[in-house]
Amino acid sequence: MSGGFMLKITDQEFNLLAAFIKKQCGIHLSSGKKALLTGRLNAILVSMGMSSYMDYYKYLIQSEDTTALSQLIDRITTNHTYFMRESDHFHYFHNTVLSYLKKIAIDRDLRIWCAASSTGEEPYTLAIIINEFLKDEWLQWDKKILATDISLNVLRAAEIGIYESYKVEKLPKLWLLNYFEQVAHDQYKIKQKLKEQVIFRRFNLQESVYPFKKKLHTIFCRNVMIYFDKETKERLIHKFYDCLEYGGYLFIGHSESIEKDTSPFVYIQPAVYRKL
Repeated sequence: MSGGFMLKITDQEFNLLAAFIKKQCGIHLSSGKKALLTGRLNAILVSMGMSSYMDYYKYLIQSEDTTALSQLIDRITTNHTYFMRESDHFHYFHNTVLSYLKKIAIDRDLRIWCAASSTGEEPYTLAIIINEFLKDEWLQWDKKILATDISLNVLRAAEIGIYESYKVEKLPKLWLLNYFEQVAHDQYKIKQKLKEQVIFRRFNLQESVYPFKKKLHTIFCRNVMIYFDKETKERLIHKFYDCLEYGGYLFIGHSESIEKDTSPFVYIQPAVYRKL
């Protein structure tokens, strides 16, 4: 089977795959996404020697290896990110959220969750900002960030922590000097002292139970809910609310919003909400 061969998908195959994807990770695919799905998945089927999308569906439901699901998610989602993306959030986190948390955090324990870490730019940015805010006090604080994603591939890339120069171009030169080492002409690697502040774990936001022993102070979950339907989004928002301390913050993507009539969160500014 040649790489240029496009397999056709039947309505039944599409509906089965769409239902599987919705159940496993919450992503909603309307019937209008049929061409998108085949365009993204065709290469997988060809590489595996499969002759139909039904074969692929059966493979997915029978597979006990999370790699199969991870590969599927990688294909149908976009992991486009860079350091300081939607930078107003990070300025607000530094100027307002950390100032508040420094006053109220018991035992100097900051509990921050980056719920869709992708390749690591967001949690590493948060770690840098926390260090810059705490300055000489940073050693006295427990400030490890939990960074989760459903994709094993992006988590592996995040743990390696090597980035092309265009990904770090919005960072101040001093930050590059303090937190990165240049490993090639156009590549920068996160220094070990910063790596140690971020814990990467695979986690599916569709899980019924979230494994937090203590309530969180801040959750970043940006540019994920754009993939969800209304019901899935509302369920996730309520889970986030339950995970947060009173006074805690939720950051979502600028292309996303929370309906004030159905959400317990209080709107603070664009894409920033609070549990009060």
